[in-house]
Amino acid sequence: MFCYQCEQTAKGLGCDKLGVCGKKPEVSDLQDLLVYALCGLSQVAHAAREKGVVDPEVNHFTMAAMFSTLTNVNFDPERFPALIEKTVAMRKALAAKAGLAVTGGPADYEPAKSLDGLTAQGHEHGLKSIPAVDPDVLSLKHTLIFGLKGVAAYADHAAILGHTDDAVAEFTHKALAAVFDPSLDLGAMVALVLECGQANLKAMELLDAANTGTYGHPVPTEVPLGAKAGKAILVSGHDLKDLHDLLKQTEGKGIFIYTHGEMLPCHGYPELKKFKHFYGHYGTAWQNQQKEFAVFPGAILMTTNCIQKPGAVYQDNIFTTGLVGWPGVTHVKNGDFGPVIAKALAMPGFAEDTDKGSVMVGFARNAILGVAGAVIDAVKAGKIRHFFLVAGCDGAKPGRNYYTEFVEKAPADTVILTLACGKFRFFDQKLGDIGGIPRLLDIGQCNDAYSAIQVAVALAKAFECGVNDLPLSMVLSWYEQKAVAILLTLLSLGIKNIRLGPSLPAFLTPNVLKFLVETYDIKPITTPDEDLKAILG
Repeated sequence: MFCYQCEQTAKGLGCDKLGVCGKKPEVSDLQDLLVYALCGLSQVAHAAREKGVVDPEVNHFTMAAMFSTLTNVNFDPERFPALIEKTVAMRKALAAKAGLAVTGGPADYEPAKSLDGLTAQGHEHGLKSIPAVDPDVLSLKHTLIFGLKGVAAYADHAAILGHTDDAVAEFTHKALAAVFDPSLDLGAMVALVLECGQANLKAMELLDAANTGTYGHPVPTEVPLGAKAGKAILVSGHDLKDLHDLLKQTEGKGIFIYTHGEMLPCHGYPELKKFKHFYGHYGTAWQNQQKEFAVFPGAILMTTNCIQKPGAVYQDNIFTTGLVGWPGVTHVKNGDFGPVIAKALAMPGFAEDTDKGSVMVGFARNAILGVAGAVIDAVKAGKIRHFFLVAGCDGAKPGRNYYTEFVEKAPADTVILTLACGKFRFFDQKLGDIGGIPRLLDIGQCNDAYSAIQVAVALAKAFECGVNDLPLSMVLSWYEQKAVAILLTLLSLGIKNIRLGPSLPAFLTPNVLKFLVETYDIKPITTPDEDLKAILG
């Protein structure tokens, strides 16, 4: 295997024996093979579009299949052969429908008949097999693949709620078809990578419309961190529909529902808040689940990515759904959470009420822009000196305490905007307020970067300046491919002076990194004191 798509990749170079995430070589090779097969499907889909033939089923499947290769989604090798075979079948059917004879590279791929055979094919068609004489071109092709995985995640979430846009699928197919084009030079690849950022902006916009159109715009909401006596189910991941379906299916059953990780912002959605048994939040970020899940006295449901190897003490209590998979863990399909509910009812639940304080969520763009006048007045009056977007992924690698210290040391006349699971480094800090405006504003999940962008654009318009001229600094942490896609979105919008950590992506060559530094003034984080001094003077 060779995988370096996440921030924690072994030795900062690449996992070649076992994934730091727990991914075994067999799974890594099967995921690489699925991406290879999807490149073949995309060659045909791209050519078919030029003849006016578009298949919505191919569009949706491409997104879901790409999403299944993202970090911490599907670790079950038995799930990949069917995806690979379906990819090839769709490629052939679409070619026949469009009257095409696309050949060359992945468009000619035929899957092996056994799991071992597929694994061997995956080893042959991994990241290092992608044609590129120039290492910088190869670096950008890898960056494009990883960005596309993030785009696919957001597009799949939106599609589940009925929101799609062929433009996102069109770019995805064009980009995946380009991966195995040996003729593309550095300029062409830079353009594709930035276009990927624009496609991700569209995907996040779709998901924002899907979530708010279905469940309402988030409102500021206080969320308990303690527990209620009674049976319990913990929901982790990102998917709002799975949570809503579970809430409906558990009504009147005496079970309290808790969020974990990036599900925390769900408490701010009006249509979810209506459920009286939707109680509070348990635990912190994804990388702490083995410790936190081991003592949770109820059933656990994993939606979308974030799963780690389950500990033996709770393996019988954890369930996966959707694209998530782990060998030996019960998988529930089609939104039927009966097995999860039955397990929760059979478990002891919490013995007593506990009070561990609370946190505030629900400061998405509507909530913030609703008090934009007060915010603008506070800036003009000198009460708010600076805004920091301290956001991104959390992880277990040393160095992430930087973000805790940064927030703690940020002066009292500054405001912290945050989103994604990186906030769990400081989400329960009591930072007070400035004239009634909380100093810590939780915008939401990682995909709610769209909200942050809209806030920045609105403030720039109010102050009659560009986003880069605002008293706003972005201090970001990254871990997986959705963070890569968001970074590409920010770059495609021309946003500069981003501080990124805790380490820079291993898939960026020195020349590509130099280009990003010179063009966008991207900086690696240093220390909180040094970075605050550099930003604030």
